[in-house]
Amino acid sequence: MAGQDHKEFEQLAMPHADALLRTAARMTRNSSDAEDLVQETYLKAYRFFDRFERGTNIRAWLFKIMTNLFINSYRDKAKRPEETSFDDIEEFSLYSKLAGEAQKNGTNPEKELFDKLYGDEVQRALDRLPEEFKMVVLLNFVEGFSYQEVAEILGIELGTVKSRLHRGRKLLQKMLWEFAKKSGFAKEKSE
Repeated sequence: MAGQDHKEFEQLAMPHADALLRTAARMTRNSSDAEDLVQETYLKAYRFFDRFERGTNIRAWLFKIMTNLFINSYRDKAKRPEETSFDDIEEFSLYSKLAGEAQKNGTNPEKELFDKLYGDEVQRALDRLPEEFKMVVLLNFVEGFSYQEVAEILGIELGTVKSRLHRGRKLLQKMLWEFAKKSGFAKEKSE
């Protein structure tokens, strides 16, 4: 890539790194995997920058690359058994980590844990969505892409985006309603 193209790539693509990382973290549920996915996305985008149509939405183009990489990786991982290492696990590690961070930030570790648990419930609800609904919800709600942009990123019809988004919303509402009832935040109406 020529020096001018390199500068243009940096100017156009790099401002979207935070949004890509945020979505990659939601997709992978692992910060290290998310960073790898974003890095791979930028490498592929850089390598094929000559194919990017100037004047179009580079953010959508980057998300399309990342989504395709994630889906391909997801399929590959589904074929392999999951690997777990117990060497790095220590007793009370979650609380210890939160307490350590809280001391640095001057916050309350119990509040941090409470906030993370409820954020985790929303993430678990997202994770339980079938993959085709999850991707549409993440791209539209979380990243703010329009229906048309989501359709282009995922390579599906606009009507399919609308349908999946509607069904994904309904599934999320049902899952979170059950959580709200169990947690005492919502009560069913008495008849």
